[in-house]
Amino acid sequence: MRILVTGGTGVVGRHVVLTALARGHEVVAASRGGGSPDPRATGRRVDLGTGDGLAAALDGVDTVIDCAHVQTTNAAKAVRWFTEATTRLTNAAKAAGVRHLVVLSIVGIDRIPLGYYKGKLAQEKVALEGPVPATVVRATQFHEFAGQMLDRMRLGPVHLMPAMRVQPIAAAEVATALVDLAEGPATGRADDIGGPSEEYLPDLARAVLKKRGGRGLLIPLPIPGAAGRAGRAGAGLVPDPSGQRGPSFADWLAH
Repeated sequence: MRILVTGGTGVVGRHVVLTALARGHEVVAASRGGGSPDPRATGRRVDLGTGDGLAAALDGVDTVIDCAHVQTTNAAKAVRWFTEATTRLTNAAKAAGVRHLVVLSIVGIDRIPLGYYKGKLAQEKVALEGPVPATVVRATQFHEFAGQMLDRMRLGPVHLMPAMRVQPIAAAEVATALVDLAEGPATGRADDIGGPSEEYLPDLARAVLKKRGGRGLLIPLPIPGAAGRAGRAGAGLVPDPSGQRGPSFADWLAH
C-alpha cells in the first residue's frame, strides 16, 4: 500500500513513516520542508495552507495519514486553517482516488475550551463529512510534551509549567495505532488512546529538566477559567484501560 503521511517529519509523523516502512508499505512523507525521516521514504514539499505540492504528493496514494498541525493558540486562526487545509486535502485525495483518510486528533477537544482544540474539532468535522472515507483517533498528550513546554515557557532561569493532569503516551505508540487503522477500513471515530498512567505535568517537566542536566526554578501555573476546570476534572484523560498503551513516561525518559 502507498501511504502519504502529512506532517511526516513531525513528532508523530516521523514515527508513522518508520512504522509504515517497517511493515513493508511504500511511504511518502509530506512536509513544508520536503524532507523525510528515512531515505526509504519519498520526501515531498507540501503546504496544506495553500495546496502547493499536494496533487503531486497524492499521485498513486491509497491511504493518507494526516498528522499535520499549525502553530497557533488563537481559535479563529486554528479553525480557519484546519477547515481550509482539511477541505483542501480531502478534495485532492478524492480526485487522486485515495480510499482512506486517517486523522490524528486530541483527547478532550470537545470538553476543554482551548483555541487550538476548536480548530481540531473543525478538522474532525470536515474529515468525517468529507468525500473520502475517514477514521479519526484521538490521543492524549505525548511524552515529548513536557520537554516542549519547558522550551516554550522559559523566562530566564524560571520555567512556568501548566498545572494540569496528563496521561502522556509515547509518540511511537500513537504511530502504531495510526498505521493499524490505516491498514483497515474506515471506521469514523475510533476509540481514544492514552498512556498507561495519569501524571502531573510539572512533575514530568522536573524529571526532563533533571535528565537534561538543567537548572532553574520550575513554577506550576494553574490554567484559569473553564479550560483549567475541565483539565483539573480529567477531561483530557482516557480512563478506559483498553485505551491505555505503554511505555510509561519514566521508562520512555530512561531510554
